[in-house]
Amino acid sequence: MTDDEALLALAEAAGVQVQWNDAVGAPQVVALENVRRILTALGHDCATASDCAEAMRRLRSDETPSFVTADAGAPVEVPGLAGRARLVLEDGSARDVDVAGLTIDAPGYHRLEHDGGVVTLAVAPARAWPLPVARGGGRAWGASVQIYALRTRRALGDFGAVADFAAEAAARGADALAISPVHALFSADPERCSPYSPSSREWLNPLLIDPGVAGVADSIGPQAPPLIDWAGAARARLGALELGFRRGYSNAEWLRAGAFRAWAEHQGEALRRHAVFEALHGHFFRETGARGWQDWPVEYRDPASPAVAEFAANHVREIDFQMFLQWAADLSLGRAQGAAKDAGMTIGLVADLAVGLDPGGSHAWSAREELLSGLSIGAPPDLFQAAGQNWALTGFAPDALRRSGFAPFLRMLRTAMRHAGAIRIDHALGLRRLWLVPEGGSPTEGAYVTMPEADLMRLVALESHRARVAVIGEDLGVIPPGFREGMIARGLYGMRVLPFERHWDNGFRPPRWWDAQAVALTSTHDLPPVAGWWQGRDLDWREKLTGETMDEARAERAEDRTRLWREAVNEGLAEGPEPALDDPAPAVDAACAFVAATSCALALFPAEDLFGLDEAPNLPGTVDEHPNWRRRMPDNAKNLFRGAEARVKRIDSVRKGE
Repeated sequence: MTDDEALLALAEAAGVQVQWNDAVGAPQVVALENVRRILTALGHDCATASDCAEAMRRLRSDETPSFVTADAGAPVEVPGLAGRARLVLEDGSARDVDVAGLTIDAPGYHRLEHDGGVVTLAVAPARAWPLPVARGGGRAWGASVQIYALRTRRALGDFGAVADFAAEAAARGADALAISPVHALFSADPERCSPYSPSSREWLNPLLIDPGVAGVADSIGPQAPPLIDWAGAARARLGALELGFRRGYSNAEWLRAGAFRAWAEHQGEALRRHAVFEALHGHFFRETGARGWQDWPVEYRDPASPAVAEFAANHVREIDFQMFLQWAADLSLGRAQGAAKDAGMTIGLVADLAVGLDPGGSHAWSAREELLSGLSIGAPPDLFQAAGQNWALTGFAPDALRRSGFAPFLRMLRTAMRHAGAIRIDHALGLRRLWLVPEGGSPTEGAYVTMPEADLMRLVALESHRARVAVIGEDLGVIPPGFREGMIARGLYGMRVLPFERHWDNGFRPPRWWDAQAVALTSTHDLPPVAGWWQGRDLDWREKLTGETMDEARAERAEDRTRLWREAVNEGLAEGPEPALDDPAPAVDAACAFVAATSCALALFPAEDLFGLDEAPNLPGTVDEHPNWRRRMPDNAKNLFRGAEARVKRIDSVRKGE
């Protein structure tokens, strides 16, 4: 076997897809040198045919795994194990079984004890937990918001503002409030404000804490500027929380009652490591501007090093403060979900689970063996990004997931589901495959790498049932064959976004044809809101940033405006002539009614569309050129809903079939 033949065989065994189909279905082939770089980064030596053969031998190990997933009522397959064993179910009942032909009807985490050790059996239900029935009949609807953008008298939108917004939406019939990701970012460097580039998905962003939890307030008054000053907002928020922490260190009710300490002890060493990371990151960021642990002195890059232990011993109060922030964030988020449910929402909060992690963050420092190294998650070239995308994010390494019994994946899911009625999995296509780009390479030099989809889907369904939380998967982009069908079969809900729901002739699909096992949306955080789409604000931005004329795109947009208006009129959701370019309000009304009329189980309306705003929270492909993740709502929730009363009332009426 030649070196190239051995390389291709190893790639197939390791899940590196050498061939793939692009957005228009055209076959593409990954260059062998890029295949070699990706395999090497995944930990497979492949310089020669003999290296590839040794890597193949390790991949084909016949050792009995310690963790196996299965479906309830279906045969359980445990590689390398035969004969008799003792099955101990999660409820404590036990029986002797023959491993061959073993089936288990009860979903849960069970144990199979055999002469060589113990296998954990994660047995999944057939389908994930369903979305609940809407209040008062009909189909459920809700709003979606960027938490930081919610306007109050405080420095930054927070979980307290989420509770207020949820109450206003619920009073008008909403059953859900989808929120931006709440993952931990980098507290000492608040300018890194993208909620989709987290330091950790197992901990929360303390800048979103309701300061009232600590008995303090940060206030900037009602005249906050339309764009957030993240550095100033962070100083105000963290300063207020530190004041509350100092006051409470000896006499606060939460400390006297032991709530904080008990919670911290329950979280264990994982919480302490995150707190130490935050303290170290703050120290080195202030001293040297270091953005991630890779820029720290080498003796601090290992969380188990003597230098880290000495630092922790000398910064006990700071580390306690970081743990306190996590407790306060968890308490604040839990109160927000409680407020949403108390206000009448059947679902409450829909949490957003980011696809990846910043490689310089807390998770990568604390447990880098769980994550990809030397590879970045991205997207291949498609109709919207001809050069492809490199998101500069790391994620779970497939082999590490299997070796760890999927522990980091489960921790992430449980955090996301803890205070939510549903979760949205960002880039859910990553449950099947990830486009991985070698370090230093361009997106075009990447390849798809297969993930353990069957295991991940089973665990999502199992955790969904245990938490009674529904699961929405963002199934947009280059969708692999059969993926959407697999999601539906497992009980996950897809996403159907108005601009993308088209016929073969580019006309808009009638609402009744939209999928029932999905969530309908007018737009997303990465798309212009309807008013901005109607006016071409996204095209204005592209023209401004690239210097290119958008004449062709504007002509296409004009045709799309006519298509949308015509279909809305045909469906009885709009009337009269097409609105003028500078009069988007009737188009926003029509688009909201159009999505409300769909057959989807849930319809979500971004705040920007509910209130007729024309600028998007994020413009993909930009960092500083566009004010990404900085825009505030123009008013508080009460006043915004009052101003959009007719639009919201119509959404509720259409969803209820009135």
